[in-house]
Amino acid sequence: MERGLSYDDVLLVPQYSDIASRQEIDISADLGKGAPLEVPIIASPMDTISESSMAAAMASHGGTAIIHRYLSIEDQCRHVESLPQEAIVGAAVGATGDFEERACALSDAGVNIICIDIAHGHHVLMKTALHTLRNVFGDTMHLMAGNVATLEGINDLADWGADSVRCNIGGGSICSTRVQTGHGMPGLQTIINCAKTDRDIKIIADGGIRNSGDMVKALAAGADAVMCGSLLSGTDEAPGKILQDIDGYRWKSFRGMASKEAQVDWHGRYSSFEGVATRVPYRGPVGHIVEDLERGIRSGFSYSGARNLLELHAKAKFTQQTASGLSESHAHIMSRKW
Repeated sequence: MERGLSYDDVLLVPQYSDIASRQEIDISADLGKGAPLEVPIIASPMDTISESSMAAAMASHGGTAIIHRYLSIEDQCRHVESLPQEAIVGAAVGATGDFEERACALSDAGVNIICIDIAHGHHVLMKTALHTLRNVFGDTMHLMAGNVATLEGINDLADWGADSVRCNIGGGSICSTRVQTGHGMPGLQTIINCAKTDRDIKIIADGGIRNSGDMVKALAAGADAVMCGSLLSGTDEAPGKILQDIDGYRWKSFRGMASKEAQVDWHGRYSSFEGVATRVPYRGPVGHIVEDLERGIRSGFSYSGARNLLELHAKAKFTQQTASGLSESHAHIMSRKW
């Protein structure tokens, strides 16, 4: 039985660095086919995260967003068309129904990335959808696919036509797949395993990313970029109104797309639910959050003596930590009883 490691199970070992300034560090990632990112952060295709406002803000800070698919084709295209022409933006489609029509309309609207968005990506429906869209677009469109959690999964999706693959099953802040189905793989182990691929494919670490340290660990383990939802939730650019309690507490809604609430809103019913709905504190502009994450990523590269992603992949060394090590890693004065 394989042992699976989560992000909290490891630390990166600090190494000699001759980097005089963190401005020397290039954290960019080229996903290929018109999808270069100055900052390797992608906003998740969720209806409480990614519409045009989030996409514009992420693009202005060097990242990107995948506009969710729980919209009419016309409305989803309007979100794309409202963005500046130089913005890198993606949009999600499903793997059944109107996915081909939707993908073609989104291409005409100017997207750089079509994301085939299904929870269990290592599936015959994904195979059919990738073959269909690759035949439609040839080699001109970046096709992102997922999610998968195994080397076999990423290899198959690459062979079926994907350019990048979202890697992780379960483990997200509002995802209950592992609890509901008993299936999944610890987040870091997923990246370690998928990075063993010999295919020309980009790895998107998607799920379980809670801070810039987790981002650096994912990138060091072999990811090319990270996707996140909760880290960007509650911001001005996230869809939804700012709500206020009688006590003055401000918040916004945040939910998984497999939650009962999301399924009922978009389909009028729910089947198996593998997510939850909640609310999160209002957090202001998303740009401040992305800037802080970028600073943390640059610092992380510096501690490994890496000036770019390729050097990080080559130089990174992990050490496993105990539960006591994890406790020691946090700012433990905050829990001290005076």
